[in-house]
Amino acid sequence: MNLDKLKEVLKSEPKYRFKQAQEAIFKSLISDWSFATYLPPKLREALGKDCPLEIRGEIIESDEGVLKAIITLIDGLKIESVLMPHTGGRFTTCVSSQVGCPMKCGFCATGAMGLTRDLTADEIVGQVLFFARYLKSHGEDKITNVVFMGMGEPFLNYDNVLSAVRTLNDKDGLNIGARKISISTSGVIEGIEKLAEENLQVNLAISLHAPSDELRLKLMPVNKKYPLKEVLSVVDSYIKKTSRQVMFEYIMLKGINDSKEDAENLARLMNKPLHFVNLIAYNPTGKEGMEPSSHNAVRKFKEILEEAGVPVSERYRFGGEINAACGQLVIKN
Repeated sequence: MNLDKLKEVLKSEPKYRFKQAQEAIFKSLISDWSFATYLPPKLREALGKDCPLEIRGEIIESDEGVLKAIITLIDGLKIESVLMPHTGGRFTTCVSSQVGCPMKCGFCATGAMGLTRDLTADEIVGQVLFFARYLKSHGEDKITNVVFMGMGEPFLNYDNVLSAVRTLNDKDGLNIGARKISISTSGVIEGIEKLAEENLQVNLAISLHAPSDELRLKLMPVNKKYPLKEVLSVVDSYIKKTSRQVMFEYIMLKGINDSKEDAENLARLMNKPLHFVNLIAYNPTGKEGMEPSSHNAVRKFKEILEEAGVPVSERYRFGGEINAACGQLVIKN
C-alpha cells in the first residue's frame, strides 16, 4: 500500500475520488480494488496495478486469543505484530516501527536481530489494517487501541511513525482516538522533545527498567547516550508542556532489579505528578541469567511504590506461548 502513489494515480480524477478511495481502504477495509464497485472499472484496474492493497501475513493464535502476525514486506523482509483482545470488546494492536532494532537491550529478543531498516508510514499503518480486516472478517468490532511497542525504537524512525499516527488518528483514516495511541521509547531525548511540540494527545511511555544509571546501563546500552537524569529531565519538560501523564515501563527481572532497595530508589524517582509506573513480568527470551521475578517479589515491589504514593499497575502477560509477548518479537530475515 502506498498512499502517495494513490494520490498520483488519482491526480487527474475529480477530487472526491480520493475520498472514495480512502473510504474503501479505511472504512470498507477492502483488500482488492475490485470490491470498490462505485469506482469506474478502468480506475479500479489502474489502482490494482499501481496501488495494490494486499498485505501478506501469516497468523499464529494463542490459547488465550492473542494473535501474532508475521507480515512479509514488499522487499521480502518480515516483521511481527500482535493483536490483543480485552474485555468489553476492545482490541489493541502492537505494531513494529523498524525491521529489527538497534538498541540491543539485554532482556529483549528483538534487539539481538540488529537493525535492517526503518518501516515506511504505510508499512506501519498496514499492520493495523491487517488486523482490522481480520476482525471484520470474523464479525468483530474495530481496533480500539494501538501501541508502538513492537519491533524497533519508534523515535529513531520519527517521521514515519508520526505520519502513521496521523493516518491512524485521521477521521478519514482509521479514526482511532489519539488518546488510544501510545508510543514507547527507550529514552531517545530528541524524539520526546519533538513529540512535545506536535499538539497530539498520544500517550508517551518510557522504557525505564532500572532506578540507577549503573544498573540501567547494564540492561540498556542506550543509557550511555541518554542517561537517566537527562531522560527524566526531558520528561519533566514534556509534562510541563503537554500536561499529559507519562508511563514508565519497568520489566521485573529476578535478582537483578526487583529488590526492596530498587523499589525504594524507583519510588523516589517516580514520586512526581503525572508519573505512572507499569510493572512488566519478564517474558523468557533465552537470555542467560535472566528470569522473571516471583509473584511475591512483584507484589512487594508494587506495595513499596504504592506506599510511597506512586501510581502503579501490573501488566497482564499476553501471548507468551506463541512468543508474542513484550520483548519476544524476533524474525530471522
